[in-house]
Amino acid sequence: MTHEAEYYDNMVKLLELVWGEGYMAPGGPGNVAKLLEGTAAAGKQILDIGCGLGGPALEMARTHGATVTGIDLEAPLIEKAKAYATAAGLQDQCTFVCVEPGPLSFADASFDIVISSGAITQTDDKESIFAEILRVLRPGGYFSCYEWTSSGAEPSDDMRYWMKLEELTYAFKTLDEYHQLLAAAGFENVNSEDASAWYGKEAQREYELMSGDLYAPMVELIGQSDADHFVEDWRAMVIVCQSGEMRQGYCRGQRPA
Repeated sequence: MTHEAEYYDNMVKLLELVWGEGYMAPGGPGNVAKLLEGTAAAGKQILDIGCGLGGPALEMARTHGATVTGIDLEAPLIEKAKAYATAAGLQDQCTFVCVEPGPLSFADASFDIVISSGAITQTDDKESIFAEILRVLRPGGYFSCYEWTSSGAEPSDDMRYWMKLEELTYAFKTLDEYHQLLAAAGFENVNSEDASAWYGKEAQREYELMSGDLYAPMVELIGQSDADHFVEDWRAMVIVCQSGEMRQGYCRGQRPA
């Protein structure tokens, strides 16, 4: 099965403008630190699933002292991630590979830590990817993810409208379902943390910035039509975040030693 690219050039430019160079999910270096908290990442081998432009992987290498392999389904993102790594002088610590959907192409017990930020949200078969993550982790290794989740209710008209604006594939689960799926896959010490209150405030701040001081730079960067589209996208997202229908959370589990 071949993946059809969803992240077009202007979308990528917009995400970097809002979330920082190399980032395609919110939170920046603070989100990376949260994902790695308590894992003793220095000197560890990390797999970043859905690495995108590589910003989190570079942060894991530069600040946390890890060696990172980033994988993504979209070749243009991987090429940009490689360029960012080279520009940062981190090409020896960060390897980026374009992959096809399906089983991970790594041997059993290849990594100390597996990270993902947003990619599992877009993965329909979560049972299979969690089984693969468990397989490639070394005994005692951690899987840690930040994902956009749902309330579990039937999508409202507001939610459907926002998802239409997003133009991305989503396969939402509740945070409780993530917890249950990780436990069912064989992870132990599973824990989760709702981050909806944090991102609800962030989304509001981002929307105010995009419709205010950031609007002119957005128009210059991606044109007025796309700028207006993303301002409306964020307005719609604020509504479903504040209603509690679209949620965010962290989930972590450990491969038994």
